[in-house]
Amino acid sequence: MLDQVFSALGVLMSTEHLLHLLIGVGVGIIVGILPGLGGTAGMALLLPFVFGMDPSSALATMIGLLAVLATADTFTSVLMGIPGSAGSQATVMDGFPLARAGRARQALSAAFAASLIGGLLGALALSGFVQIARPLVLMFGAPELLMLTVFGLSMVGVLSGGNWLRGLAACGLGLLLGNIGPAPATGHMRLTFDSIYLSSGLPLVVLALGLFALPEIVDLLSRRSAIAERAAPLGTGWLTGVRDTLRHWGLVLRSAMIGCIVGAIPGLGGAVVDWIAYGTAVQSARDKSRFGKGDIRGVIAPEAANNAKEGGALVPTLIFGIPGSGGTAVLLGGLVLIGIQPGPRMVTQDIDIVYLIIWSLALANVIGAAVCIGITPLVSRVTEIRYAILAPAMIGIVMFGAFQATRNWGDLIAVLAIGAAAFVFKRMGWPRPPLLIGFVLAGGAEVYLYQSVQLYGMDWLGRPIVMILIALTAVSVFFGARSKVSTEADAGAEETATIPGRVPQTILTATVAAIGLLAIVDAWSIPWISRLFPFVIGGAVIAFCGLSLLVDWIRPAPGTPSKPAFSLINLRHFAWIAGLLPLTAVAGFLPAIFLFSVAFLLIEGRLRILAASAIALAIVAVLWTLGYALTIRFPTGLLDFMP
Repeated sequence: MLDQVFSALGVLMSTEHLLHLLIGVGVGIIVGILPGLGGTAGMALLLPFVFGMDPSSALATMIGLLAVLATADTFTSVLMGIPGSAGSQATVMDGFPLARAGRARQALSAAFAASLIGGLLGALALSGFVQIARPLVLMFGAPELLMLTVFGLSMVGVLSGGNWLRGLAACGLGLLLGNIGPAPATGHMRLTFDSIYLSSGLPLVVLALGLFALPEIVDLLSRRSAIAERAAPLGTGWLTGVRDTLRHWGLVLRSAMIGCIVGAIPGLGGAVVDWIAYGTAVQSARDKSRFGKGDIRGVIAPEAANNAKEGGALVPTLIFGIPGSGGTAVLLGGLVLIGIQPGPRMVTQDIDIVYLIIWSLALANVIGAAVCIGITPLVSRVTEIRYAILAPAMIGIVMFGAFQATRNWGDLIAVLAIGAAAFVFKRMGWPRPPLLIGFVLAGGAEVYLYQSVQLYGMDWLGRPIVMILIALTAVSVFFGARSKVSTEADAGAEETATIPGRVPQTILTATVAAIGLLAIVDAWSIPWISRLFPFVIGGAVIAFCGLSLLVDWIRPAPGTPSKPAFSLINLRHFAWIAGLLPLTAVAGFLPAIFLFSVAFLLIEGRLRILAASAIALAIVAVLWTLGYALTIRFPTGLLDFMP
């Protein structure tokens, strides 16, 4: 084992690994700063670029991005009053008031220092747990791994939104979407409907971008204003903020411990860790009067917990292959893509990879904090830009990233369709991370079910660890259902339903149930081993949706909403994005992006023609450069075939 540890250290210090770690940190900071992307979408955009890389370089890039997201999103929370992710919501409570009082530098330096310490402690906690887990994982076979997956999914579903039944139904829907394509046991096609595009399954990149990027972009466009409604002065106080963090070292350690523990719980992690740390800080303070008005402790506690949670979240992801958030779900897919299979073998045969991840995580936190301090003046100017000016570039990047999945026209159609559905989910109070996590775990869960049934019949249900996990699953669902805590997703805040009346919610719930029924009908005629999984999951989705409908119609009607869930502005912005498809069909991808960007900047951004054209050319130049680097042939249009 010692040889493997030193081998990992040698790889860490190699020039190539460090270079790609820096690239990942840089991309992560950009993703964290820009509202509308978020960690899950950022990780999804990265996957096409790491495919084909050396595993060490790909790993460095992904870990570099993941490590700094919780640091970089502090900019939006403090300077803009907009949570960069769900995990930075609590930072807004005191960070933005401090910035408006001219103490932004103090708030940011305290946040970065706390993030750095929290990230290092999270990496240390992951290192310690690896040693504990080595004898434990040897006790897990296919039945235990199957029930561990079910346990993790149950926690994700129950804890990821206000309505636990919808969360579990979303998990089931994700598992069914992960079933699209050939069955692992027999190769029979499921839910493809004779589509060539779906014959290999729905691409992870397309699903992640559609679920998390497009809905956030449309929501932010609806503000029709600058990113920050009021610019915040930076002021002075870099050293003051660092001293504040060191002075409250006990709060930093306590918050980091909370982050490690909560982050390791699938479904909880980034959803509530900042609020738990913030609440603990308030309760333990002698003077609570300044919290919510600009107390530096209200910045230190959530930021230390946020970064520490990344180390905790990697525990179930690496050791058991069960991600606890959207970002780690995409990371899990990325690891498989580069030939690394997360699971028990990580702490038995691939311990060098685990230590490489731990040390990369720690180093990326140090680099990220230093870079964030250096770019603060530049980022503060970004807050004055109207989001409508940034949106064309972000839409172009999302469509470009989606096209990398299979380099097929179907990628563009699918990401738009999924984005529209995800926007409905967001506005109707349905959580999206459980859907993504269910999708990622679908393949492994079905293989575990197949192996358990083939090897043990139904006796696998009586194995001791399986029975313990069944009991834990039942307990987690029971207490989760009783909990009144409504949490938020790692990639963006889930809004509670805002449409008055039950009819729209009923239509959506019935649609999800219909998909479960469709999966059962579609698998009816194929061999039993290939229809077992869609039958079980489809039946569970129907049951959860039915119970959710029953609850919706029994409970008292909600009060009058403060704003409509859908508006003509939202539809108009989706129409803009949808217009890219016919424009691409006529002119080709890059010309369509140029024409779209010019038109959008003229009409929505209210720029002059020269400024709009210059920005559009810059967007096309960036996309062309990325395409050239990846040797991509962009979608062509009808004009390309004209003489």
